[in-house]
Amino acid sequence: MAFVAGFVLDLFLGDPINWPHPIRWIGSLIGFTTRELLDRADRSLDTDSIHKRKRLYGLFLVIIVITISGGISFLLLFSAYTINTLLGVIIEAIMTYYCLASKSLYSESMKVFHALKNEGLDSGRRAVSMIVGRDTVNLDQNGVIKAAVETVAENTSDGVIAPMIYLAIGGPVLGFIYKAINTMDSMVGYKNDKYMDFGRIAAKLDDIANFIPARISALLMIISCLFLGSHYSFFSAIRIYARDRYNHSSPNSAHTESVCAGALGLRLAGPASYFGKTINKPFIGDNIRTIQLDDIKRANVLMFATAFLCQIICILILLLAI
Repeated sequence: MAFVAGFVLDLFLGDPINWPHPIRWIGSLIGFTTRELLDRADRSLDTDSIHKRKRLYGLFLVIIVITISGGISFLLLFSAYTINTLLGVIIEAIMTYYCLASKSLYSESMKVFHALKNEGLDSGRRAVSMIVGRDTVNLDQNGVIKAAVETVAENTSDGVIAPMIYLAIGGPVLGFIYKAINTMDSMVGYKNDKYMDFGRIAAKLDDIANFIPARISALLMIISCLFLGSHYSFFSAIRIYARDRYNHSSPNSAHTESVCAGALGLRLAGPASYFGKTINKPFIGDNIRTIQLDDIKRANVLMFATAFLCQIICILILLLAI
């Protein structure tokens, strides 16, 4: 009941900006802990010592964040169920809702759609800059659309399907532990001078946590193409996935992106600018047709179809396990 209710709450409520959100609290914990640990690591005058300390303190960050996130989740859930079963179900449903991001992903990407449609390119660039890490100031309209489609495709796994899988396995406790790992990677998992050593363990742990969910997400996304009509090619999704699923520096990120590219007949990824420097990434998919504004909507339809399919499968497995 809590698992289903949390999914429904996410579909209707999303992430209202003025509401308190535990994932933002986890982000604040990561930010505070990172500042304190990096400050300690940088006090060493020896370069080798700094690198070693950053790797060690990166491990401390992972332990601290996972322990606090999982521990508080467990205590809250245990206390609620101890008081009353109905209260426990309500709290578990709310915690489940906070772990999922399908409505939020839809809302943020559709802001790009409406900005481009109603206000023009500059507004579209500003909207897409809120959901991507690349430089957006020089993107043309097709580049803005492509960035939004890529965001929906990639985050179908780590924003929707992966947390859903972990919630089904271990409830909100495991769900929040996964979200903590994912948030750490997004905040410190960068390959730059500041985070190369410090964020290494967080990044590797995120790769491990998403390894199986990314592949399940891709499979469910391919199956979803069978039910979505002529805009989605089942066979092309399989072909591009088989060919391009490793066209990314991450072992997981290109799986759902390659399915989306194949399903919609688009060429995604490729060279992109980050902090003023162009990074030559491989392309994903074939340039069968020119990308269109409605492809943002189509990517979201594919995301929701994949989410519903995953939800149904998880519910069936949970019912069989009772």
